[in-house]
Amino acid sequence: MINETCYRIFQFGLLCAVALAGGTGLTQNFAPVAENVTFDQVQTLPHREPDAMVAYGDNALQYGLLWVPNMIANAPLVILIHGGCWLNSFDVNHSRPLATALSQAGFAVWSLEYRRTGDPGGGWPGTLEDIQLALTQLERLSSYSIDLSRVAVAGHSAGGHLALMAGADLTPAIAVIGLAAIVDIETYSIGTNSCETAGPAFIGVSLEDGPELYALANPAKQALHPASMLLHGDNDEIVPLDHFPQDLLPLSVVAGAGHFDWIHPGTPAYHLFLGMLKSRLAQ
Repeated sequence: MINETCYRIFQFGLLCAVALAGGTGLTQNFAPVAENVTFDQVQTLPHREPDAMVAYGDNALQYGLLWVPNMIANAPLVILIHGGCWLNSFDVNHSRPLATALSQAGFAVWSLEYRRTGDPGGGWPGTLEDIQLALTQLERLSSYSIDLSRVAVAGHSAGGHLALMAGADLTPAIAVIGLAAIVDIETYSIGTNSCETAGPAFIGVSLEDGPELYALANPAKQALHPASMLLHGDNDEIVPLDHFPQDLLPLSVVAGAGHFDWIHPGTPAYHLFLGMLKSRLAQ
């Protein structure tokens, strides 16, 4: 059964996080928009440049872009894992508007790049190993004004899959959040949309030929972090809400929200996410 922390039809401009976060819900420079935004709308959003690029490994793709909020000491940290069907045709740069908005809201943000399907060493299990490695390297952020005792891991889409898998072992994490996450990779990979068909390419074999690999890569069959949760839209055609058991984890559903609403700072879905972060990472 869905844990309905915020399940309702949002009208244009109505921001759920007003109640959750105790503020106006508006993020500076990001105008409110209706639900079900497109990827192109996300890519054209304004953003500020990161404050640093912090490597977590020796490979050229093992780094994260870091935003640190101005005038805030010891800011809580959000580790972002971008989506893109695990494919190297989608990189970390489309996370810049989301990271900008979260930093304006008072969070430090480390948005991770990683090897993906199509990169040497990418795919299963190398992609997950990159995220796992990054989460062991938080001390590389210690020179910045960041409170490393208040950490949330959040991933979108395929990044949500990676967040759930890698976040299971991150002791300091206060929350592990899947945003429109691919949760049951076995069920998902037998679908026919362009992202579902990327599942076998990521694992390197079909479900029929490698069921044991899919089981190892499936958050629905792993022991997850006790603070794991899912945020999803019921209008998501890329990662359908019904591809995983809805009693698996605490789940909040935004009616009308599409796949990319979670990474667009003007949507009601984003403001639900923001409210969750504020409530979980508050001092």
